[in-house]
Amino acid sequence: MTETVICTLYRFTPVAELERWRARLLAVMQRSGVLGTLVLAGEGINGTIAGGRGGVEAVLAWLRRQPGLGGLEARESFADAPPFKRARVKIRREIVTLGVDGVDVARAGGHVEAEDWNALLDDDEVLVIDTRNQYEVSIGAFDGAVNPRTTHFREFPDFAARQLDANRHRPIAMYCTGGIRCEKSTAYLKRRGFERVYQLKGGILNYLSSVPESQSRWRGECFVFDERVTVDHRLRRGRYDQCHACRMPISDADKRSDRYTPGASCPHCFERTPAARRSRFLQREKQMALAARRGMAHMGPEAMAARGAGHPGNARQSG
Repeated sequence: MTETVICTLYRFTPVAELERWRARLLAVMQRSGVLGTLVLAGEGINGTIAGGRGGVEAVLAWLRRQPGLGGLEARESFADAPPFKRARVKIRREIVTLGVDGVDVARAGGHVEAEDWNALLDDDEVLVIDTRNQYEVSIGAFDGAVNPRTTHFREFPDFAARQLDANRHRPIAMYCTGGIRCEKSTAYLKRRGFERVYQLKGGILNYLSSVPESQSRWRGECFVFDERVTVDHRLRRGRYDQCHACRMPISDADKRSDRYTPGASCPHCFERTPAARRSRFLQREKQMALAARRGMAHMGPEAMAARGAGHPGNARQSG
């Protein structure tokens, strides 16, 4: 079996003519046989792609030939099969949504190498903050890190206004999954007067790939934004599944709950999902199972072709 290369990437750089960019980039992904989702905004590019080694390298090479992307960095992990069903390129206002205008990521906090992160965790003078959302933190985190208990990243400025004081909290070190949220959150704090602000270079994924498990201060698994749901310390698929109704990660215990119905509900969303909507989700799940038994794809390129949609890219370009 050919191993799938999974590549997480981002770069803050001015991007113009976004619609033209989207069409060109989607064509490169399709031509290279690469799946995944990339987000474009005026401030740059962000996302995850997956495919064979040659296809992923072809997409990266194309990106690095574009103005401002020569220094594009990418983090790799591997899986037995692609964790995506299709290729998509979306246009957004921000490549990661903080919701604050004018944050200059050129003034982001200093990068701490993964090999030096443990020493920083042991420094009692340093306040370590997890910039991820509550459902991500609940699956895994670093020992002693502050959990802002946010539901969305755009809630971070409110947390900072309520809980952080530039005259009292210094220095501050922050981490996230792959580094992109910390670029913005550390830059935001520096704009608010925090001087000694640092971030884990490459995020959790870089730490897990760089630090031996025997020396690791990471506890649990790491949520990722693809069909693997979580990865363990070896960056292999973890123990969690995902509720197809609300997209929340679910454990084996969650799936034993009487509130869990595959594709329709889980303990996280049962109470807030109307019965009629759960019924629609259940019908969708049955259709997907039927398609699988018949050897057909319910979604993705094969399904689109089977439905007479022409080239699979026609539907995907709508984002």
